[in-house]
Amino acid sequence: MTINDIRSNGVWILGCSSEVSSLIYKCIKCRKLRKSNQEQRMADLPPERMEATPPFTYSGMDCFGPFYVKEGRRESKKYRLLFTCMCSRAVHLEVLDDLSTDAFLNALRCFIAIRGNVSQLHSDQGTNFIGARREFLELDQECVKELGCTFVMNPPVSSHMGGVWERPIQTVRSVLMSILDQSAARLDSSFLRTFMYEVMAIVNSRPLTSEHISDRVGPEPLTANHILTMKPSIIAPPPGEFVREDLYLQKRWKRVQVLANEFWTRWRKEYLLSLQQRCKWNKSRRNTR
Repeated sequence: MTINDIRSNGVWILGCSSEVSSLIYKCIKCRKLRKSNQEQRMADLPPERMEATPPFTYSGMDCFGPFYVKEGRRESKKYRLLFTCMCSRAVHLEVLDDLSTDAFLNALRCFIAIRGNVSQLHSDQGTNFIGARREFLELDQECVKELGCTFVMNPPVSSHMGGVWERPIQTVRSVLMSILDQSAARLDSSFLRTFMYEVMAIVNSRPLTSEHISDRVGPEPLTANHILTMKPSIIAPPPGEFVREDLYLQKRWKRVQVLANEFWTRWRKEYLLSLQQRCKWNKSRRNTR
């Protein structure tokens, strides 16, 4: 349009196109209005992601749910508390009856009893997490220092800063919600807890890298269970043949195995295949200075 306007006024400039492009490129206002969004290079990982520590020494956590289960004749809500190791990317799931501080502290004690002491707990500013931090401040600080459990919280309304735990929650929930929406009414609290531990074992057997996942003769992909259980074999699907009709049997343990088997099948088809694709940050671009 600029070149056409110049020529329509009877002016002919040699090399007009390059001169106009150079002028527009040097114009600050034009660059601000026309420039595409800058894509910054990914930042370096924080030290707790790089340090070689025992599993769950540095952990991120968050709650998700609710899930509806049958207790007698009434339907009740249950929530899940997910812990993920910042270094090994292992996952631990606990059951919450509600989102109170007391329920969270009980689940935290169960987590520490199974996985050992934790140095740092990273989370958002949920009310139950803030309440737990206040409870810890009221205790003997020498005992708290021995136990660890230093709370590191993101700023308010900053869920994008919690990708370390938000991503595993999205991965688990994408399969879990569709299964429990159809069958949760046939499970009570104890059987839901068993199902969650089955899910936890399956998630921890996911490959942490995809470099040799398609190589027939390559090394076996590293998983979180290699670190947690020190066993090279991944967690196998539930033993035996379980069909959809087993959900209606009186043997409720079979109902759990049917759901675990269904989770394993969908996990393998929907998640593991996606590891071979690299969706973003494929190219090196100039950084904004």
